[in-house]
This record gives sequence, C-alpha cells and structure tokens, in this order.
Amino acid sequence: MRVLVLGGTGFIGRHVAAALAARGHQVSIGTRQPARAARRLPAALRACELREVHFERLAKRSDWHVLVAGCHAVVNAVGILRPRGPATYDRVHHLAPAALAGACALGGRRLVHVSALGLSDAARSRFLQSKLAGERAIAASGAPYSIVRPSLLEGEGGFGARWLRWFARWPVHFVPADARGRIAVLDVAELGEAIAVLCEKPASAEWREVEVGGPAAPEMAEFLAALRAWHSPRPALRVLVPAWLARIVSHLCDFARFSPFSYGHLELLRHDNVPRPNRLPELLGRAPLPFVGRRSELADSAPVALRRPAL
Repeated sequence: MRVLVLGGTGFIGRHVAAALAARGHQVSIGTRQPARAARRLPAALRACELREVHFERLAKRSDWHVLVAGCHAVVNAVGILRPRGPATYDRVHHLAPAALAGACALGGRRLVHVSALGLSDAARSRFLQSKLAGERAIAASGAPYSIVRPSLLEGEGGFGARWLRWFARWPVHFVPADARGRIAVLDVAELGEAIAVLCEKPASAEWREVEVGGPAAPEMAEFLAALRAWHSPRPALRVLVPAWLARIVSHLCDFARFSPFSYGHLELLRHDNVPRPNRLPELLGRAPLPFVGRRSELADSAPVALRRPAL
C-alpha cells in the first residue's frame, strides 16, 4: 500500500512510518515543514515523498482531496500540546480530522486516527475536549476508520519522555497528590509497529476502537522511581503536591508554554490510563516488552492494572 502518515516527522509518526516501510509499504510523510524533514527523519525514511500539511488550514473535506490522492490509507498522528496562533485545539484535533475523515469516506480510504486514552465528557481541559470531539466526528463520518488510544508513551525523541527522564533524575520528586491513576506505559516503537499492522487489517467493527498499553500499570510516582533507578540506586524523596497547587502550576505551565505538564495531563493523571482491553499483544503477535529496564520496578504493578486508585 501507499500510506500517508500525517505528522510523520513527529514522535509517533516517525515510528509508524518506519514500521510501515519495514513491512514493505510505500510511505508518504505529511509535515508542516518539508524543508526540515530530513534532519528529523531516520536515514531509512529520507527518500520518502513529502507532502506539506497545515491542519489549521484544512477544515473542509475539499481541502484534503489533493493531499490524500494516490494513497490507500492515511494515519493521522498529528496533535498539539498547546495552541499557537491559528493552530487551535479545535482546528487541529477536531475540524481537520473531521474533514480528513470525510475525504477518506468519499474515496474509501482506510483511516487510522491516533487519539488518547482517558477522554470523557467530564473533562474540563480544552485539550481533552477537542480530542473527544475529533473522535466523535470521525466515528460519524462514514470512513473506514480505526481510532487508536495509547497510554503514556516512552522512547527516544519524545518531548514528554525527555522531560520525564530528566525530572526522574532529581533527588526529590514532586508528584500531585491526586495523581493516583495508573498508566500502562508503552514503548513508542511498539505503538508504531501496532499501527502499521492495523493499517493492513480491514476496517471492521472489531478494529474501530483500539486501546493499547504496556504490560505494567504503575502510578506516576512509581514510574518516576523506576526511571530514576536507571541512573541511581538511591530512591528520590517523594513530595506530594496538594491538588489545588498542582492545578495552579499546570495552568501556569500552559500560560508560559513551559514543559509538557499541562492541565489536560493533570486531569488524565487523576484516573486510570489503562486499556480495556489491551489490543497491543494481538496486533504485535507477542507480549509487549516491559519498557522500564529493571522489570522488577514495575512488574508488581501489573496484577493491579485494572484496580481503581485508592481514595
């Protein structure tokens, strides 16, 4: 197949594109800045066709026809942590994906849309609200679609992953007191492989909503402790930040555009972020690898992956 990977130079998109190419597919990369793509892509992908894509300008179905021409399938791995100018949450997470789904429905093209676990009507964050609106628009489009909802991603080259690794090295870990949700951390390379396999599957009802995660489900404090264990045998001092203060800090980070910590992510940390059921082993054809190097650090969390956090 020829597959267009939107956001193909980003954290998730690079791994999806690499997995598709490794499986023998032709890959086109959709990116905002084709001139800078070479420096962000691995050598194996630098010969891929590049298509310039700006989601904030693609709110109508007709805007997509030329961009998806010649492709059998489209993977949408585009997302923004914070809005910037015309690239608002609604345009990037809702209107553009809805228009893309309409174009895929018209042409009968397979659409795989990468969303997130933990979305609900109760969310107050505009980030999460826009993600949910995008999912619902795609579901109503008539396109042959799959919506993929991963848990927290780890791996080289991720903005959030780099911050978490850096923060984990600190001798003191500041953790929101209400961040008691469990997170099924998974390796982004395995997510890329799973999405590549999903592109090859028919768009049946069985694969409409696909939740994926790793084999263990620690709380954020436990995950930080496991990351720190890579670098130091001495555990960090854990300081619980009151919920009201964590919320203020999250809003300040959003306002200052500082760090991956945002109000939306704080909301996600309050609830379990665990796939039910986890389709990752089925897509990979094997058990997912435990991400954290010291398996014992997280293995004890696996049996309680579906347990609600203690109040």
